[in-house]
Amino acid sequence: MTDLNRRALGSVLALGTLTTTGAAARAQSPAVQRSAFIYETAPYPQCHASTIVQTADEAMAAAWFGGTHEKHPDVCIWFSRFENGRWAEPVEVADGVQSDGSRHPTWNPVLFQPPGAPLQLFYKVGPNPFSWWGMVITSTDSGRTWSAPRRLPERVLGPIKNKPVLLANGVWLSPSSTEAGEGVGADAGAGWRLHFERSEDQGATWSLSAAVASPLNIDAIQPSVLVHPDGVVQAIARTRQGALASTWSRDGGRTWSPLGAIDLPNPNSGTDAVTLKDGRHLLIYNHSAHAVATPGKGPRWPLNLALSDDGVTWRNVLTLESEPVPAGYAYPAIIQANDGLVHMTWTHDRRRIRHAVVDPSKLV
Repeated sequence: MTDLNRRALGSVLALGTLTTTGAAARAQSPAVQRSAFIYETAPYPQCHASTIVQTADEAMAAAWFGGTHEKHPDVCIWFSRFENGRWAEPVEVADGVQSDGSRHPTWNPVLFQPPGAPLQLFYKVGPNPFSWWGMVITSTDSGRTWSAPRRLPERVLGPIKNKPVLLANGVWLSPSSTEAGEGVGADAGAGWRLHFERSEDQGATWSLSAAVASPLNIDAIQPSVLVHPDGVVQAIARTRQGALASTWSRDGGRTWSPLGAIDLPNPNSGTDAVTLKDGRHLLIYNHSAHAVATPGKGPRWPLNLALSDDGVTWRNVLTLESEPVPAGYAYPAIIQANDGLVHMTWTHDRRRIRHAVVDPSKLV
């Protein structure tokens, strides 16, 4: 497995910045049902890190952070519901104001609608990703009103970018990670590290896994979780090495296999993934990488969908965005709604949030 992972990592890095033949044609694919911005104008110049969910009343809802710019103390969490065929005017639902009057930026909202429980909106507060902390607000009316913010327990960060999943036994499995020395367990201080947080009581208490081992020295954050047969789960994560990384658990997320690379590129940018009702796995990601095998950043375009039957072999099936823009197309989120359609959101040039809908039965 180690040799296989080394070959996968090397083959992706050798490709450098990848492009997709026929991107313009595939952008007009019959699979795409809708593609539009959630809003055209906003009371802030920049936005980022969107999340999407289907609420208990069957509505779609999205959230993101917006403000002067990332890391600015005025950055808040914004929320909108899709009603009567359109997105409602976004409203501010959380900020980083502290009890002593100081203020920090907010970061990376994540919406999660567990059955029979309130809608959860996790987010981070703090000056930077090295020292932020986890927060949550809840809604019993599908996002129309929200509870007071509550800080998560010590060392519990909540989902860092991508949604938790509900396991068959009712456990909430939250994909998390730490950066630059704020590690968990034996690997603390070793750089970017994945870990996972489990709740068996609908978020009242949480337990943390150890940091995922990385014998190939892959720096990984922001995992998303896929569900396989027989209770096996897989996580796919962003890296600084030019290729996406993967890890597996066979005990409900308590322990995880060492990180390995998969054969898709990554320009050090967030991704998201979902297991479809038909058992296939769908990943939204930037199909680009680094020109050399050194940590760094590549272009956050194009934005693509990839399909897999087993989580190991992936095929690029659709280009969603291909025209270069200064800040790219970044931090996508993806879910499958009850009617089977797939909904996605992503940052468009740090100025707006795009929402798109795809029929996965038309993806091959």
